[in-house]
Amino acid sequence: MDRPRGQASIEQLLAAKEIVVTCGSGGVGKTTTAAALAAMAAARHGGKVLVLTVDPARRLADALGVQALGNDARRVPASAFTDAGHPARGELWAAQLDTKQSWDDLVREHAPDRRTARRILDNKLYENISGRFVQSHEYIAMERLYDLHNEGTYDLIVVDTPPTRNALDFLEAPERMAEFFSSRFLRVLTAPARSRVVSFASKPFFTVADRVLGSQFLQDIAEFFSLFQTMAPGFVERANAVSRLLRNNRTTYVVVSTLEAAPLHEAGLFVEAITAKGFHLGAVVLNRVLPSYLLDEQAGLVAGALAGDPSAAAAALANGTGDEAQVARVLTEIAESFLRFQVVAQREAEQRSELSVATDVVAPVPYFETDICDLAGLLRLGEQIWT
Repeated sequence: MDRPRGQASIEQLLAAKEIVVTCGSGGVGKTTTAAALAAMAAARHGGKVLVLTVDPARRLADALGVQALGNDARRVPASAFTDAGHPARGELWAAQLDTKQSWDDLVREHAPDRRTARRILDNKLYENISGRFVQSHEYIAMERLYDLHNEGTYDLIVVDTPPTRNALDFLEAPERMAEFFSSRFLRVLTAPARSRVVSFASKPFFTVADRVLGSQFLQDIAEFFSLFQTMAPGFVERANAVSRLLRNNRTTYVVVSTLEAAPLHEAGLFVEAITAKGFHLGAVVLNRVLPSYLLDEQAGLVAGALAGDPSAAAAALANGTGDEAQVARVLTEIAESFLRFQVVAQREAEQRSELSVATDVVAPVPYFETDICDLAGLLRLGEQIWT
């Protein structure tokens, strides 16, 4: 699919969009990158910016200087930006997806009446099933995004999606939810286990299930899904609306990866999936990239000459040590190490070039000497990818 061109930087991309969805495999810095993008947008663009994360770790809340995160957004204190040396033009808010609470809210919204909603919420299977079936976590993340966007409170929402083994999981979750509510499988589950009108095709299912699970368990399942099916029209309509939002021209996707083999392969799958499905791929962010000075041709020539004949440099540096041979060995090792890193850096540059075919913006982030553990660190990372 041919993607519209014209975005020259992360800064311009975020200025033009209302929703930024970051995606990628686990362990590549996706949550940190999402928070950095949101922090930079609040600091530079102004307005109200929300970062919605699904990462249960407390490190993001700690880095942003807020207390425990949940479905209700909390504002990052303006003083935190001032203390970090970057007074913000706008506001930064943060929230963490609460899957159970979000499902409860969805049930209350789509149930035909309060009594049905209460029966679903009180059903002993509800808590277990709602957290596990039909890509529940992926779907509810997109559902929560839809709600927040419709509220119109925020000028920009940055979403940190859950790491998944399948690049399409969160993209396809709304469609699969809609398909589930119109599936034959759901119709079988909602047929009473002992009903005389159970179809011939479903009898084998109930016969085996009754032996293995027991009739009471089957009745519980039938009751739960019968109640759940009362919400089908609203769920299907809402799932389709969520799908449209994900493809809207106000929404863009940022793939986050490192240049290690496994994450890079996963990033390639994400890029292919996003573009093939008609979503807008805005940028690729590559974390922990080797520094650009390793690509300097002159530096490579110096390292090559030093590795080949370190004697002159060794003689100059040996003054005071009295061991010219030892200095030469150290210089040779340093030079050869530089040349090895240069080969890796050149390979990384080629990989970045390949990724640039899919999107105009490929933003490399160098290794940081220390972990990112506060707002100042997030803004430092953000500055690396901003322009």
